[in-house]
Amino acid sequence: MFRDVLKGVRVLDFSQVAAGPICTMLLADMGADVIKVEPPRGDLGRTLGPAWVGADSALFHAINRNKKGICLDLKTPEAVSAARALAAQVDVVVEGFRPGVMTRLGLGYEDIKNLNAGLIFCSISAYGQSGPYAQRAGVDGILQADSGLMSIMGLPDTEPCKVQSPVVDVMTGNL
Repeated sequence: MFRDVLKGVRVLDFSQVAAGPICTMLLADMGADVIKVEPPRGDLGRTLGPAWVGADSALFHAINRNKKGICLDLKTPEAVSAARALAAQVDVVVEGFRPGVMTRLGLGYEDIKNLNAGLIFCSISAYGQSGPYAQRAGVDGILQADSGLMSIMGLPDTEPCKVQSPVVDVMTGNL
């Protein structure tokens, strides 16, 4: 029903693991042309099992469906140049680094907006782009604990319990 809603929209995906890939999976499911950029070692999400498809996790394959992939070592000027060229041709950039990383790479919104005036730039981070906790690392389990979610899970009179599915990442990706 929604397969072609975003047909013709081009997305450059610099995200890894779950929240960003879920976001761009939904865009791809609705017809967007998504290019996933992975570092030479691959998306960390490839290592999160159990349930494997060859050497990669089944979760990685599930949330990166309908995407094209490219490997770029963004620590090299050549790869940054290639990423900038791609950013000039897309409608949306999604990234999930800690705040400031894309800017240090020369790929932040201010760096590429002049290449592409209509660009939509989506930054996903655990604690926002500014503020006292902005530089803190955050993965689903940490955010479940910090938000208090773990304190209401499990059985009475037991230690806090993590929700076994990555609910924070899933909800973030859906927003």
